[in-house]
Amino acid sequence: MEEEKSLNFIEQIVEKDLAEGVNNGRIQTRFPPEPNGYLHIGHVKAICMDFGIAEKYNGVCNLRFDDTNPAKEDTEYVETIERDIAWLGFKWGQIYYASDYFQQLYDLAIMFIKQGKAYVDEQTAEQIAEQKGTPTEPGVASPYRDRPIEENLRLFEAMQRGEIEEGKMVLRAKIDMANPNMHFRDPIMYRIITSHPHHRTGTKWKVYPMYDFAHGQSDYFEGVTHSICTLEFEVHRPLYDYFIDQFSGPNFCGLSPYGPDYRPKQREFNRLNITYTVMSKRKMLQLVKEGLVAGWDDPRMPTVCGLRRRGYTPKAIRDFMDRIGYTKVEGMIDQGLLEHTIREDLKETAPRVCAIFDPVKLVITNYEGAGETIIAENIDGHEELGTREMKFGRELWIERGDFLEEADNKFYRLSPGGREVRLKASYIIQATGCEKDASGKITTVYATYDPDSKSGTEGGNRKTKATINWVECNSALDAEVRLYDRLFAVENPSAEEGDFRDLLNPDSLKVVTAKVESSLATAKPQDHFQFLKQGYFVVDDDSKADKLIFNRTCSLKDNYLK
Repeated sequence: MEEEKSLNFIEQIVEKDLAEGVNNGRIQTRFPPEPNGYLHIGHVKAICMDFGIAEKYNGVCNLRFDDTNPAKEDTEYVETIERDIAWLGFKWGQIYYASDYFQQLYDLAIMFIKQGKAYVDEQTAEQIAEQKGTPTEPGVASPYRDRPIEENLRLFEAMQRGEIEEGKMVLRAKIDMANPNMHFRDPIMYRIITSHPHHRTGTKWKVYPMYDFAHGQSDYFEGVTHSICTLEFEVHRPLYDYFIDQFSGPNFCGLSPYGPDYRPKQREFNRLNITYTVMSKRKMLQLVKEGLVAGWDDPRMPTVCGLRRRGYTPKAIRDFMDRIGYTKVEGMIDQGLLEHTIREDLKETAPRVCAIFDPVKLVITNYEGAGETIIAENIDGHEELGTREMKFGRELWIERGDFLEEADNKFYRLSPGGREVRLKASYIIQATGCEKDASGKITTVYATYDPDSKSGTEGGNRKTKATINWVECNSALDAEVRLYDRLFAVENPSAEEGDFRDLLNPDSLKVVTAKVESSLATAKPQDHFQFLKQGYFVVDDDSKADKLIFNRTCSLKDNYLK
């Protein structure tokens, strides 16, 4: 009997709330990305949590774009985020935008001003920061903190009409400049942005809410019950609750269709940090803009589109998230575990094919005829996964390293002297000699074959100490193979001093031309294969019938478990 999996601490909170009838037993979550970039694997951890909780407890998870900064946001990012979430296998209930609530948020800000809980500040961002104080020293009140309510209303409305220059004024909440929680020291609620139109509302709005003011209220408007985010927002939670306290409950019960007792609760879990990469959008943007990678979907990038192009599957990525779990403790996850999960997936599903990376010609001198077709299983021992046809003939490509002109008894592959070696899924051969060019490089290997040793026949049961891969010369296809490795040469580039770009792995990409089986002529982008003895590969998005391109997903060797 399979052992029941223990609940993570978020699931324990949800089950406790359900048992106590909190929010009338409703479960509603949301995934709230800012549409200012591409999703990366750190976001996937949040996606799996937000959507996973809703799935497990018969709730709903909505997708809400936190589009409160038009200077950085674009419809392109909205579309890629939707595509990535769907590719991962999740379905949202509804799509919302923070901009859906701009009028409601503006009305709330007006209410704050009228109640004496907000004021317009004309200081610079630097002055405001200097006056914030320290965690052990109180801040200094703004000289504009006690402005009359009527003047604050007039100025805030002028800000919205576009009469105030960008950067000249902000609206701040009037809370407590001595609060030990720095976020309570009169946080900014609104700033002016007139230099960039909004991707949905155009130039209608001149003032835009800050995250801390918009996020909790948006949760409240939508009916979110569990607002789940990462640990860096834990210190923001008291402010999240403060803003909701100002208009929820009996004072503003008409604002929510969920009743006077409804309120969302924020809960935090640890972020995902993985070795040999960076999770900073800023740093990833630098890599892209400076051409250090080939775009956001470069297979070395930790973006979802990069992982997809690398050959990672939704199943493997979700299994990875399940394995690392959710806690309240930050840590660094070994990238080897991510590679381990994709190997575990592909070893059961990826067809095996032969690809020769460093080819040398093998001539079977006693083979007569025009050639034949070998039927090979896609995955040995799994007939249910089908077979493929391999062309066989007198001249084959083999790996240069599979032949040594002079070899000791520890080398079991091809070498003159009577040693038998099996060609994968076909015949047993013996090397008889080789031919070299003027520089001494071997150009051709000669061998003889045993016609009665074909795999799958009565005489094909004879065992050899080595089996080598091959591709028939006349039918072989040329393919560009991109051998990807880890993007950075150090485990934790974010923790190192100096320029993080100096830590890039110079060997993170090598490109070779390989000879591959003719069965790959019909391979389509995102088809997965195991190149025997080489690793797992995926057909690249730019691959075409006349130019096959494969990306290495991972090597065959798994060091993680060791």
